[in-house]
Amino acid sequence: MDNRINDIRKTIRALRVSMREAEAIMHEQINRDEDCSFVAQEIIKMRSVMSLLVKERSALGDFEPIVVSSFFIPRRRSARKPAAAQAPTVESVFPRLVARA
Repeated sequence: MDNRINDIRKTIRALRVSMREAEAIMHEQINRDEDCSFVAQEIIKMRSVMSLLVKERSALGDFEPIVVSSFFIPRRRSARKPAAAQAPTVESVFPRLVARA
């Protein structure tokens, strides 16, 4: 049972990082006035998975906080963009999620 708790904690930690990255991409898309519905739907799916994992973890008796040490929040880019620079796509950031859909 302890092994299952560790697996859940690792999954939650990875999911939290993925959610932060997805939220950053969504905010960039909003700032560029682009459609962000796909990323928003993926975030909602991640939240539902997170909810189930938290319930299972609580049922197993684990109530310690899960600390994620590297929350990377990118800064806003300058208004000017070089012509060669390209924004990250959903497929490049979340290849596993796109492959499942």
